[in-house]
Amino acid sequence: MDETGFIELTLSNAINCEILARLPALGLSDAWLASGALFQTAWNRLTNRSPDYGIKDYDIIYFDLNTSYEAEDEAIARANAAFADLRRPVEVRNQARVHLWYAEKFGMPYPPLGSATDGIDRYLMQHAQVGIRSRGRSYDVYAPRGFADIEHLIVRPNLTPNFCADWYRKKAARWKALWPEITILEPAAT
Repeated sequence: MDETGFIELTLSNAINCEILARLPALGLSDAWLASGALFQTAWNRLTNRSPDYGIKDYDIIYFDLNTSYEAEDEAIARANAAFADLRRPVEVRNQARVHLWYAEKFGMPYPPLGSATDGIDRYLMQHAQVGIRSRGRSYDVYAPRGFADIEHLIVRPNLTPNFCADWYRKKAARWKALWPEITILEPAAT
């Protein structure tokens, strides 16, 4: 699978198309539709399922140096209004704020990020490291690990300093129940 094939699979999900079309109007800086809604749509098409099968939510990430809770809450409210008619959960998160809450939620530090794509680089699984955004009549795609693991339905750990094997296994187990065709690779013993 190349970038063109990935875009084609991603756009087979009408919800992805609507989010990408409306995302620029939210005025969020460095904004991307990321991760699950993308690779799970691809998995669905590759396994002959409905494009939106098994997708729990649609993740929008952005990067704004205003790290106040109120600013992010306002962005979430704008997104909720913009996407309410889609009747799907849309999760909006400012990647500039992740380091402020991560340690409390996951019990380990998380260094500050410099962009939204820095957040994608730290996702738990390599196949999940994907983002897309519209650019006029085309799309920007961020996929630092490429598309081979998505195409071959492989779940592989991304062993960054904030990697958590328990959370990796929990997410992978949820996906295996929905997509039994996937292959889950265990993290290397430390």
